[in-house]
Order: sequence, then C-alpha cells, then structure tokens
Amino acid sequence: MDVLLRVLQQDRSDSEIVKFALETLFNVMNDEVSEEQQGTVMPNELAVQFTEIFIKDHGNVELLINLIEDFDFHIRWPGVRLLTTLLTNKCKEVQEICLVVPRGVSVVMDLLLDTREVVRNDAILLLTHLSKDNPNIQKIVAFENGFERILQIVEDEGGSEGGIVVEDCLQLLSNLLKHNTSNQTFFKEGSYIQRLSPFLDQKQLEGSVEQGWHRQKVNNVHLMLQVVRCLVSPSNPQQTTQSCQRAMFQSGLLQQLCGILMASGVPADILTEAVNTVAEVIRGNQTNQEYFSSVMAPVQPPRAVIEVLLSTMVNERQPFVLRCAVMYSIQSYLYRNERGKAQVVSSLLPKQNEDVRRNSTGQLLCLGMFSSDSLSNWLAAVALSHAILDTSSHKEMLLKVLLAININAPPVTLMDQLLASLKQETRFQTRLGYLMLLSHWLANCPAAVAQFLASNQAPVSFLVSLASAMDSHDESYKVIQGVSCFLLGLCLLFNNNQVDNYSEAKLREILIRRVGVETLTDCLETVSRQEVYTNAAKKPQLKYREASEVVFDFEYTRLYKALESSILKAVSAEGPSKRDTIEEHESIVSQYKQLIKEQDDQVHALRKELHQLRTSHSQTQERCKELDEHVQQLRDQNAVLRAADGDEAVRQQLLQLQAENETLRRENASRQTQEQQTDSTHDSAEQVEALLQRVAQLEQDLAAARAQVDEKPTSNEAAEEEVKRLQQENRRLANDLDTIKKEQDDLLVLLSDQDGKIKALKSRLKELGQEVKDEDDELDLDSEAEEEAS
Repeated sequence: MDVLLRVLQQDRSDSEIVKFALETLFNVMNDEVSEEQQGTVMPNELAVQFTEIFIKDHGNVELLINLIEDFDFHIRWPGVRLLTTLLTNKCKEVQEICLVVPRGVSVVMDLLLDTREVVRNDAILLLTHLSKDNPNIQKIVAFENGFERILQIVEDEGGSEGGIVVEDCLQLLSNLLKHNTSNQTFFKEGSYIQRLSPFLDQKQLEGSVEQGWHRQKVNNVHLMLQVVRCLVSPSNPQQTTQSCQRAMFQSGLLQQLCGILMASGVPADILTEAVNTVAEVIRGNQTNQEYFSSVMAPVQPPRAVIEVLLSTMVNERQPFVLRCAVMYSIQSYLYRNERGKAQVVSSLLPKQNEDVRRNSTGQLLCLGMFSSDSLSNWLAAVALSHAILDTSSHKEMLLKVLLAININAPPVTLMDQLLASLKQETRFQTRLGYLMLLSHWLANCPAAVAQFLASNQAPVSFLVSLASAMDSHDESYKVIQGVSCFLLGLCLLFNNNQVDNYSEAKLREILIRRVGVETLTDCLETVSRQEVYTNAAKKPQLKYREASEVVFDFEYTRLYKALESSILKAVSAEGPSKRDTIEEHESIVSQYKQLIKEQDDQVHALRKELHQLRTSHSQTQERCKELDEHVQQLRDQNAVLRAADGDEAVRQQLLQLQAENETLRRENASRQTQEQQTDSTHDSAEQVEALLQRVAQLEQDLAAARAQVDEKPTSNEAAEEEVKRLQQENRRLANDLDTIKKEQDDLLVLLSDQDGKIKALKSRLKELGQEVKDEDDELDLDSEAEEEAS
C-alpha cells in the first residue's frame, strides 16, 4: 500500500499509472465479488483492516479528494469509487476526515455538475454515504445548493418515470432532510416543496394505471412519499412541521396525495405509504384536516374519503399494513380537531332523513367494534376513543348513543353493549380494545363513571374478578389484569357518588378487600414494564409486522402514565381521593388565576402611569431646553450690553482728550502770539517745547483711542481664533513629543537587545579563540591616534 500511495503522490502527471493505483486500492478495500471472482470471497474484516490502514494518515484521504478534483476521467471516476468504498467500510471516521479537509465536501458537490453521467451517478452514491447520519455534512451539502442540483437531476431523468438515478437522488434527498431541522427549514424557505408536486402529477399516475406500475416507478414514488414525510414527521419541531404543512396545502401537494388515495390501480405498498403521508400532512393542522374531510371518492353515490378509509380499516380482507395506515390517518385527522371529533360522535346519534342504505362514520365504527374479527374490534374501539379524547362534552354525547342489536329487542346503550361484549369475549385483542375505549371514556367524566357503575351488567364485579384472578404466566392475561385495575381506579378517581352502592368510600373498600393494594399496585406496574407498552409509547404510528403484535395505543399509554400514580394514591386508605385532590387543585388554580388577574390589572395601571410620567418627563425636558436657550440669549444680550458700555466709556475719554487738546492749542496759539510780540526768555522757550511735546502725546493718545473704537467689533473674534489656533498647535506639539518619546524608548530597547547580542557573539568568538577588540579599546586607540596626529 505504501508503494501505491507513493505513486499517487509522486506520479500524478501520469494519469494511466494513477488510474491503476486507484483501481488497485479499490479492489483491495472492496469486498464485493465480481463475475471473475466467483468462489474467491475476501473476508469483510480484511477489507475493513485495509481501510483503517489507509485512513490512519488523514493526508491519504486529502490526497484522494485532491485527485477527485482533477477533471481527467481516468483519475476522477476511480477516485470517486475508492472514496465511496472507504465510506462504506468506515463511514464515521471518513466523514470526520472529510470535514477537516479544506473544501472536502465542496469538491464532492462539484461532481454533480459533471456532464459524464457515470461520474455524476457515482457521485450521487458517494454523497449518499457521505451525508448519512451526519448533520454537519448534511448542512454543508444543503448550503452548497444541493437541493437545487438534486431536484434538477430528478427532473432531467424523468421524475417518477425515471430510472435508478432518480431513486438514488431521492435517497440522498431523504438523508439530507431526515431529523435535520435546519435543512427542513431551508428546503421549505427555498420553495423546493412546490417542486415536488410535478413528481406526483395525477396525469402521470393515470398513465401508470393503464400501462401498469413497473418496479422502478414503485420505488421512486415510495421514496418521494418518504421525502414528504421527512418534512412533516411528528418528531420534528412543531413550528417546522406546521410551516411545511401549510406549504404543502398551498402548493397543491396535499390535493395530489389525496388523489392517490382515490385513484384506482395503485399498488398496495404505494397506497399504504400515501395514507401514512396524508396522515402526517394533516396531523394537527385544521386547514388540512378540513380539506381532507371534504374530499369525496369518485363513486356513486359520492362518499367521503373518511368513510372509504374506515370501510378499508374494518375489512379483514385488506392488507394488515394498509389497515394500520388507515388507523394512523384517522388518528391524525382527529388530533386536535374538535370539529372532526364532534362529527364522528354525532354520526352515532339518530338523524332525520338519514340514508339507511349508506353507512355513516359512526355506523362503520360500531360494525367494526362488534364484528367477528378481533383486529377490527381493536381498531374501531381505538378510533372511537380518539374521537372522545380529552373532550368531556363528546363523552357525554356518547352516553346517549343507542344500538339496535335485535329487531324484537329494545335498543341498548353503547355502554351496556360494550360491557356485555366484554364479558362474553375471550379474545385478548378484543378485550383490550374495549377496556382501552372504556378507560378513555371514563377519564375526567363523572357522568360516564356514574352510568358505568349503574349498568345492569355488573361491571365492577367482573373487573374485580379479572384483577383478583390467580397469578398466571401468560403475559397477555397480565396485561388484561393491569388494564382492568386501571379502569377500576378510574371509577374511584372520578366518582361523583351518585351510585349509592358504589360510592367512593364503598368502592375503595371493595378494591382493598377483594383485590388488595399490593396486588393492584403490582398489576398496574406490570403493564408499564411490558415491552409492547414501551414500544407503543414511542410514536403514534402503528408499525407492526403482523396483527398479533398490536396491543397498546399511543394515546392510551399517555393516559395510563398520567393517571397511574393518582390511582395508587386514591386506592390507599390513608391517601385523599382524586376527586378531593382535583377540587383542591381547582381551588388553588382559581386562586392563582384571580391573583394573576389582579397582578395583570396592577401591571396595566402601572404601565399606564409610567406612560404618563414618561410623557410628562419629555415635556419637562423640552421646557427646560427652551429655558436654557432663553437664558443663553439673555447672557448674550448682557455681554453685548457690557461691550456697548465699554465703547461709550472710550468715546467719553476721547471727547475729554479732544477738549483738552483744543484748550492746549489755544494756549499754544496765544503763547506764540505773545512770543512774536515780545522777546521771550529762555524759560518761556522751554515751556513752549514742553507744551509741544504734550500736544504730540495727546494726539498719539487720540489716534490710539480712535483705533480702539474702530477695531472693537472684531477684536474679540480675532482673539478667540488666535487662542484656538494656539491650543491646536499646542496639542499637535504634545502629540509629536509623545511620539518622539515612544520612538526613543523603542530605540533604547532595540539598542539594549543589540548590545546583548553583540556581547554574546563576542563571548562566543573568544571561546573559539578569536581575537576580539572591545569598544573601549578601540576608543583608546582612536584617542591616541588623534594625539599623535596633533
């Protein structure tokens, strides 16, 4: 193997030898037997060991991915096959390596654009293995435009009429969407659900009916239905499921699925998967449920699709898996659908102008409950229990249902007929179905409990006899015992004391005396420990291989789990009854509701007051702002007035100087006249000279005062600008000084490091015997040389 790897690394330019090396590695790690190798089977463990050796060095996988990036067919195709084999043998390990390799997944995605079909088709298989159970790779493929490329290949290959390539694409699409909420949201927001509709086009289906469904088309349609179910699975987040359900209704996909249900000639496995798909598309979505109930079968007279499906469910000649699928669709239709539940229950009540030739929904359920087929009994009883699930009004309506068993006998209530059939039946599945229906009926419905206890069929005695029977090793009988104890506990739990013989206290006494608290506890715990109970509690869909495996219903396990502990407390003599507990809880809940309402009112009042305070605060802030602006205006006016006062003082001083100057001029003129008339003395000449100097000084002062008056308006602005300029210059010089200091510090550090290195090198040279002159010695020599020169 090392030789082959060196060939891949060093001889990449030779495509022929690289091809042979890749094919050799493929044959070594592939455990499939070709036609030439018949009779020489290589052990699977050996292929896995070679794979482990190859992927031990992650660089080998990276090298292989780089080779796949080469467009040369003789290199790319063997590389794709080899990488697929590595993923087949060691999937998780190779996936982790591909995630680490740069553009590892992107390189594989680019293979889908290869125009050579053999490379593209093998790339689809490679991506299927690469994305299996790895959410990170699945997200990368989706964001690398994987959905667009895959659906485009499906359309180019002919859709449902396509070959094996379409099947591979749909398998890859299912891998990308299953249990991956991010990809499901991206698929829905990318409007890819609308592109699924042409695949299930009604015209193609009608053509298939005439020509027959070939095996490849069955596989393609089956996988497409599984893709749809990946988007609306009950295990997905509720928000994602609901958005996909809306998109399927708006795109017409639900209408096409319902068309498959009503089409003729559809294979049984496709019909079964279509029923399951419709069930999940309508589950919990009122709009889709209403549309489903309005679909009519193309028969005369027209019948609703629900009636057609119920007829299939209670027909023992229909395939078992199809009947389970119909049961799942009925559950999904009634899930959170109060209107649908009311329609089913009301169909059991007599109506005027009713067509007696046509069986209604309720009549079909009754026919199934009391037929000779035990599976039909179970399915019909469970379907009816879903119609009254968590709805007391529907349970009370069901108390009014009357059944005409014999023509000559008066009609009996549905409750009495159930109890009579329960006592006569010995088949496990039928008994269990009746007991589960009665449990749903009595839970949270005191009126139903009262009618049950008052029945002339003596149900309490019968259930006590079942619960207190001798221990049996038969697991099915233990289940019946536990379910019977649960039903008796419900009678105690929701007893309204209307039946005197079976009041709450008397019924508890009967259970303790004839069954025993320990026995009842063991019976209840035995049921919850059963494997069939655990499997049924996982998901609502019935997925069984044969009819004998059908035991518990999903909703019944939820009811059992919710009330088991309450029943044990109610049966205990010391513990309070469930009724008292419920009333106490209701009282506490009502008190909390009142408290919450008061708090809500207080919060509303406080919010209103807060809004008013905020409004007042904003108004106050605006008023303060206006006052600040007004104060600033007053300050500016004051400054102007002060400046004006200063100018007036200068003007007064100027006038005084002018008056003094004029006086001096007059004195000077008079003195000059006197000097001309008389011969002045030396003292008078000096006085005149002094006066002249005084006049010049006064004229200078006068000019300065005038200049001060003229420059007064602009002097302040110029001074302020000069101050600002000086401040900026100061800041700039300070920044330059800091920069110079930092550079000086850096230079000092560098010089220190350099000195250290020089000293280390000198020491090393001295150790090696080299003569090294110190800087001090050099300086001494330089100084001596200068002295000699001088």
